[in-house]
Amino acid sequence: MENKRAPRVRFKGFTEDWEQRKLGDLGTIQTCKRIFKEQTSDEGEIPFFKNGTIGLEADAFISRELFEEFKRSYPYPEVGDILISAVGSVGRTTEYTGKDEYFQDSNVVWLKTDGSVEKKYLKAFYQVIDWLIEGSTVKHLYNDNILRSTIVMPKDKAEQKKIGLFFEELDNLITLHQRKLVKLNSVKKSMMGKMFPKNGKRVPEIRFAGFTDDWEQRKLLDCIQKITDFRGRTPKKLGMDWSEEGYLALSALNVKDGYIDFNQDVHYGNQELYDKWMTGNELHKGQVLFTTEAPMGNVAQVPDNQRYILSQRTIAFDVIDNLITENFLATVLRTPTVFADLTALSSGGTAKGVSQKSLASVEIRLPKDLKEQEKISDTFSNLDNLITLHQSKLTKLMKIKQSMLESMFV
Repeated sequence: MENKRAPRVRFKGFTEDWEQRKLGDLGTIQTCKRIFKEQTSDEGEIPFFKNGTIGLEADAFISRELFEEFKRSYPYPEVGDILISAVGSVGRTTEYTGKDEYFQDSNVVWLKTDGSVEKKYLKAFYQVIDWLIEGSTVKHLYNDNILRSTIVMPKDKAEQKKIGLFFEELDNLITLHQRKLVKLNSVKKSMMGKMFPKNGKRVPEIRFAGFTDDWEQRKLLDCIQKITDFRGRTPKKLGMDWSEEGYLALSALNVKDGYIDFNQDVHYGNQELYDKWMTGNELHKGQVLFTTEAPMGNVAQVPDNQRYILSQRTIAFDVIDNLITENFLATVLRTPTVFADLTALSSGGTAKGVSQKSLASVEIRLPKDLKEQEKISDTFSNLDNLITLHQSKLTKLMKIKQSMLESMFV
């Protein structure tokens, strides 16, 4: 039986086989006129995009006069043309939207089509195309190789348009959640700077109503009753081994910045191993975990009352309850100021690490009133939950997009 050339997922009403063409059958490659370095500046009217900056922020500019002359006299993209990075970060694309901007010759190119293919379809297809790339140290996508690249496409331009618009709407949703994430992280960073006292100050810039006392500065370890640290402990040293099920071990690979990743570096210990390892040092819900190296400085809290094994490169703090709450400790350890202090005290080359001796030098600022501590930690917990929600939505959208790219093209 002859195989149909059609995707697995298709819009209703389209049944005709797709056709295979060369991009060179659909148009020609164009690029802007060369701009020399001395013609650019760090500031100016017209953004000048290079292969590494298309679709991002320009780091160079040209004059309005030069732009108008070159736009009038030499090839320039039309609205909707899909610009391609042809050197270095090969294959990155962006759609030209009509703004006054200029593009690096030969390193940024576009296909000037003959009208037989919808540009939005082309933009979507570029995300699955197998480019003919050359070069080892620096990758190149030469014009001839672009023109020789194969494209499989619907003959019906109405189907092309539907596919292009579908992925455009999906990309817009992804961009929306990316922007929300950037904004939320920016808000969080700003609030970290305003809700904790700056150096030399005794109160923060923003404070909850009803709290007026000065904050106090203490050594971190003055607020800690006990540190549980099983540095170097392994099942083998206890004469045992990991099991296929049982109690989950939490290592530095599980403890992320603000949450526990249950799918990373999964190891389990049986009852006997758990008893030998954890008796007298059992973890409890809300207890603060801190990674000492590889990576250094991740902070999360034990999420529930399940029993866990505290494994490699991770320590647990037992706080002095009348000085600091566990939630506030988790928050203050994630502030830029404390992380900078920890980084300065860390040792090692690529894999930075801190010891308990180093932690003894760390100082933190905290309100005396535990209720104020809880209000501050609740604020950042709510922000973290919002960030996690949008990150989860973004991850889901990215997976949907990848699945649809695989299903809607031949």
